[in-house]
Amino acid sequence: MAGGGEGGELQLLGAWMSPWVIRVKVALRMNGLSYEYIEEDLQHKSDLLLSSNPVHKKVPVLIHDGRPVCESLVVLEYVDEAWAGAGTPLLPADPHDRAVARFWATYVNDTFFPSWRPLFRATTAEQRAEAFENVLPQVETLERAFRECSKGKAFFGGDAVGIVDLALGSFVVWIRAVDELGGTNLLDEARVPGLAAWAERFMAVDAVEEEMPEAGKIMEHYKGFLAKLAAPAGSS
Repeated sequence: MAGGGEGGELQLLGAWMSPWVIRVKVALRMNGLSYEYIEEDLQHKSDLLLSSNPVHKKVPVLIHDGRPVCESLVVLEYVDEAWAGAGTPLLPADPHDRAVARFWATYVNDTFFPSWRPLFRATTAEQRAEAFENVLPQVETLERAFRECSKGKAFFGGDAVGIVDLALGSFVVWIRAVDELGGTNLLDEARVPGLAAWAERFMAVDAVEEEMPEAGKIMEHYKGFLAKLAAPAGSS
């Protein structure tokens, strides 16, 4: 990818399966930015990660000319500002619309994800059924948010992918894996028609197709994760 904007050396510390990393990769791709990608072993975190994000010790971390930027939504805004004009803006120009977009991007992280996580971790039919019912209100709220933010257009960001699209869209491949394995349908067209159609459009965006992990690889990783959860305590 071509460099641009502020220039300088870019490194991204990440984990290939992480939705928080995926959203940053897509944003960098959308802006045509070259960077060195460093895959982290999250069980044995590197000194570079620990020194770059000493508070949370998590990925993603974008390092620009030796200066780290942490937390995925913060990184997205940093990319949007530091390379303004390199790609389509991730945040609207209108101050109120920007505030609304920030609100819903934060909602994905702070409300949707914690409510969806029990479904992701469910290992029995009973757990899955309860978790599915518990996350539905958040999905229905996001359906209303899509109508508000998109204003009848293709994406939360309007005509083009914006910060809310990246925040929620980075989970789509995982939502589909959980649905396929568990027999659920979180983005049911009958229940949330706007989100169902949006997810198809988002996954077809060039930058998303280029950076989203393959569904089969995600499924293999997810099956391994569930097997470990279901294993008796003390087994290896």
